[in-house]
Amino acid sequence: MTRVAPPGKPVRLAVDCMGGDHGPAVTLPACRAFLDSHPAAELILVGRPQALQPAAQWPRCTLVEASEVVEMDDPVEVALRRKKDSSLRVALSQLKPGESGAAAADACVSAGNTGALMAVARYLLKTMDGIDRPAIATVMPNQRDGYTTVLDLGANVDCTAEHLLQFAVMGSALVAAVQGNENPTVGLLNIGEEVIKGNDTIKQAGELLRQAGARGLINFRGNVEGNDIFTGATDLIVCDGFVGNVALKTAEGLAAMLSSFIKQEFTRNAFTKLAALVALPVLKHFKHRVDHRRYNGAALLGLRGLVFKSHGSADAFAFEQALARAYDAAANRLLDRVHDRIVATLQALPADAAAQSAAPPSGSSQQAPSAAA
Repeated sequence: MTRVAPPGKPVRLAVDCMGGDHGPAVTLPACRAFLDSHPAAELILVGRPQALQPAAQWPRCTLVEASEVVEMDDPVEVALRRKKDSSLRVALSQLKPGESGAAAADACVSAGNTGALMAVARYLLKTMDGIDRPAIATVMPNQRDGYTTVLDLGANVDCTAEHLLQFAVMGSALVAAVQGNENPTVGLLNIGEEVIKGNDTIKQAGELLRQAGARGLINFRGNVEGNDIFTGATDLIVCDGFVGNVALKTAEGLAAMLSSFIKQEFTRNAFTKLAALVALPVLKHFKHRVDHRRYNGAALLGLRGLVFKSHGSADAFAFEQALARAYDAAANRLLDRVHDRIVATLQALPADAAAQSAAPPSGSSQQAPSAAA
């Protein structure tokens, strides 16, 4: 799925080792496996000293202490205002430029509380110029034996047409950087392909996306429907966070249900069990193709730093995939690509649309509180 990273200086990832449902029991084995498979990578492991002790002698690793942990059920306000020495916050702070002007890490990976991660990341790193709200993007398998990138997946429940345009530009940069597809096709998720369908926001977004497509800023192919996520009709699909999150969770639930149904049918009796032995190679390949762990690692796009979110319930294999995704994004200059595309979009769009896209945010469901953290 990913492109080969160009040669250059080592890529350094900051890892929140305490985040997620399992913490160091999962993150440390994943980091060890990642280091073995990525000889040009370096890791900054963040967590409580005792928890990080097994990694004390690992090569290409730096340990950074954090005395607190953001729990999966902690409110955003707790993570932002009270737990200022949490592993999540300390890991994200590695992306801020230091006195030399350079950041300690090129990207950050956490399996922690999504709302807390987004809020703290937005507070510490800020959004890029021209971006109102960060968006969560990840890939989903399609029938073409490839992947469809979808965003937003839950960061922004309510979106304007301008936000959806920004998502399309950022998502195009992500696909270009990580998959090597410099001109990915873009679809707008709707209840039908016709231009006249959808609510007012979707219709306005469609017009903005068509304008951007006419100017060569994105490769817009029009409206797409929910099934097109899996047909591979476009490389990238844009939607608001409410719709995207429902689509993601529905897909994960459907995959789990189908796998369960197949297992039930093949274990009904001695005959079906014998049939399962004959079909075992096919079943293994099917399980591999629908294994959601392979797609773990969602990018938080639009920030002035690369942040990747792992599933909180991820096992070591899944968390390693999130590390690999962050590595590929950093190695292939995703941050610069997003910045360049946003600047080009603002310069090329009509004055009124560009002004709306660059306007300050009007609020978000997971927006960091404005009070000092």
